[in-house]
Amino acid sequence: MKINLLLSSLGLFITGAVFSQNYVSSVWSPDLGNGRYKNPIIDADYSDPDVTRVGDDYYMISSSFNHAPGLPILHSKDMVNWKIIGHVLQKQVPEDIFKKVQHGNGVWAPAIRFHQDEFYIYYPDPDYGIYMTKAANPAGTWSDPILVFEGKGLIDPCPFWDEDGKNYLAFAYAGSRAGLKSVLAIAKLNDNGDKVLDRGVIVYDGHVIDPTIEGPKMHKRNGYYYIFAPSGGVATGWQLVLRSKNIYGPYERKVVMEQGKTAINGPHQGAWVDTPSGEDWFFHFQDKDAMGRVVHLQPMKWIADWPVIGEDKDGDGIGNPVLEYKKPNVGKNYPVINPAESDEFEGTQLGLQWQWQANPDGTWFIPSHDGYLRLYTQQLPADFKNMLDVPNILTQKFPAENFKATAKMRLIANEKDLKEKAGFIVVGEDYSQLYLAGTTGQYALFHGVCTKGLSGKTEDITPVTAIDSNFIYLQVRVTEGVNCNWYYSLDNKNYQKVGETFKAKPGKWIGATLGLYATREQTINDSGFAEVDWFRLEKL
Repeated sequence: MKINLLLSSLGLFITGAVFSQNYVSSVWSPDLGNGRYKNPIIDADYSDPDVTRVGDDYYMISSSFNHAPGLPILHSKDMVNWKIIGHVLQKQVPEDIFKKVQHGNGVWAPAIRFHQDEFYIYYPDPDYGIYMTKAANPAGTWSDPILVFEGKGLIDPCPFWDEDGKNYLAFAYAGSRAGLKSVLAIAKLNDNGDKVLDRGVIVYDGHVIDPTIEGPKMHKRNGYYYIFAPSGGVATGWQLVLRSKNIYGPYERKVVMEQGKTAINGPHQGAWVDTPSGEDWFFHFQDKDAMGRVVHLQPMKWIADWPVIGEDKDGDGIGNPVLEYKKPNVGKNYPVINPAESDEFEGTQLGLQWQWQANPDGTWFIPSHDGYLRLYTQQLPADFKNMLDVPNILTQKFPAENFKATAKMRLIANEKDLKEKAGFIVVGEDYSQLYLAGTTGQYALFHGVCTKGLSGKTEDITPVTAIDSNFIYLQVRVTEGVNCNWYYSLDNKNYQKVGETFKAKPGKWIGATLGLYATREQTINDSGFAEVDWFRLEKL
């Protein structure tokens, strides 16, 4: 495995502003403080993770589907403690298409690599093809995406630069668009890496023993070409590795990690990285239904030119995932840090944990107005059926299996009856929410529940209580099994329960999310707005 080391220039990658504040979660932190860690290292929906090392720094990306900004990028010094440092795509392309909510479309499983002093990301959109974007500084601005390989159903790309100067792109097919799946292919890339030179050659067919093989990641070691690839389905599969002396095969196969007797289902799809000290490690996800696809870190070792991932206690050459292990040897200890969750809305930018359901325009919000997030009410789409059609829902991921989330907010509506409202919502195929509605001085709190929202079902709404224009505290408490209970308070001390327990559901290829929004039903030349003083994730 080749690692590019730019020790003398790493300061160009990491800016002090980006890494000046370390957020420590009260609901999930994998660093045990004793030289060991627990899995998952990120108990949130960072689906299809890929990771690369440059010097002493590790960078992770993941699928983001229809959300914008898209393609989150995270940084770590020890592979256990991670921080969000930015998003690769400020808007999804084609921009006009992604102005509307496109559940399950957009950015599928991407790959990140460092080549000739630049970071490259290849990502698929199953409806358009495979894109490439690059940057010198991963926390900075990325180039506009270039469509490298046009075609429906082309997914899960991974670039590979061979020692002889030839370039390749491994990829898979999505049956929903291509009419073919369970095969892996390799195409030739031009010298710039921005255009394929052919339509690719299928190098492995998994239909018989490795169904739904996808997500190839290419490497070379000791003269072998290796393709790491998940098989068997996201919730039930295993991690496969293929090897050959020829890039086009034929490839030998070996299962290198499976669930075994552990509770970690479908352990696969991820990234092999090493440390400067020579250790090998593997990142993968676990599908946890409404919690999404959470990220695990496994030890890895090589035996007879085959990797074994996790622990092989029975000696059969197939590893099983670990729940707890000693931290990677990276030469020193680093502070505990976790992806951001809470937000006081005091800065000039939204916290990097937030994503919209579709491409935002310039009229949706001010990140901080006198210390409040201001959300201007947006007119509902013409084809509105339920809140899953609303692009201007500001979302973030569930951070753990047990937590409470509280939003301090109020609605300042236009004096006209525009049927404006603002709320706090748990979003998935089913959704539930508490929201404020009314006109100036005449407000009420409502509880809404919608089942099978992606099928166009409408929401059941129940009035809760009349309120004034002061701030109100809306809270959801989530317990194991993604059971959600709603509460509200007028003073942040005495909370009243609202409605029955709601069991969160995943969305299209994603976990459930927490969201804030402000909408209206009519056209106006000056909208009302919601103000959110703060949004806090806390331990139950």
